[in-house]
Amino acid sequence: MANNLNKAEVYPASSAAIERIEEGQTKEPLHLHYLYTFACHENELQLCEMELSALLQTDLTINSAGSSYVWSERCILPGRSPFIHGRLDVLGQGDAVAELLPVAREIRLNPDETFKVVCLKAGDAVPDYDQARKLERDIGMCIRGTAQMKKPKVTFGLIKINQKWLLGQCTESDKSWQVHQQKPQNYSTGFGVALARALVNIAVPVVEAQHRLLDPCCGMGTVVIEALSIGIDARGNDLNALAVRGARVNLPHFGYDAQRITLGDMKELEGRYDSAIFDMPYNLCSVLPDHEQRAMLMKLRELCGRAVIVSTEWVQESILEAGWTIERYGSVRKSAFVRHIWVCS
Repeated sequence: MANNLNKAEVYPASSAAIERIEEGQTKEPLHLHYLYTFACHENELQLCEMELSALLQTDLTINSAGSSYVWSERCILPGRSPFIHGRLDVLGQGDAVAELLPVAREIRLNPDETFKVVCLKAGDAVPDYDQARKLERDIGMCIRGTAQMKKPKVTFGLIKINQKWLLGQCTESDKSWQVHQQKPQNYSTGFGVALARALVNIAVPVVEAQHRLLDPCCGMGTVVIEALSIGIDARGNDLNALAVRGARVNLPHFGYDAQRITLGDMKELEGRYDSAIFDMPYNLCSVLPDHEQRAMLMKLRELCGRAVIVSTEWVQESILEAGWTIERYGSVRKSAFVRHIWVCS
């Protein structure tokens, strides 16, 4: 390899036996090793920013709707987020794809591993069909392994970011959680599955043992189901007996314990939780009086030290009066229907 190239590291991404390169192909060292591609609707821009900033522990501003990407030092499963399409574990970068060929030559797959190379349809400049196939062949010819275009065990990706070509191992998003949309019981105005999942990620960006999440007005249990599917110890409660009955049908439908849902007034709940997602009660005809809002928010303060508070009404003053500190605010829209979201501690 050329002696004038600075040192860089190669990061084995899974079972692929990728050897460490002592002399890399980058003119600048890579400090952020994971590139995530994502997309969101224009009505979900703020929600997407809030979720990805929390999950990936990086500041993120989305200027317009559509596909985009974000760097992070944090490695997460792409399927955790409703917005992430995939993760690229970066192996090297260069001004041209030709500079990445030595990186590809250091990739040695196990005998039972097949692979393919794809030009990702994201980044700053997506090559046309013919150019993309040529670049994929150039890289693929250098990799020591068996190429297979259909259902390979390992996928390597090429993408151009900020005038640099990146080569890495791809992990696509697992969208199996979308089956949760087919709950036996539903509210017409309840959280959608994607919104619930995003809120859970904002509330609990890092899943740790013993972390307890509370949904004190859980409705049909959508938030609890999404949290449990991510591996978070979640509990739900609701004052509405019909909602509790529905939630206790929904949880077992996906293999979760119905007893995680309790019936009662949240102001009578006891215990301590690490975080909560609080969808403030509402209906189409009336809103809660200010003193009831404050009472519920004060009780929430007793139950946990961190909360994501959601309301169709502007309740910021009540949140502050209840003793919460607002860390971040955003909203999500569906036609004229707006949900306000406050991240509080």
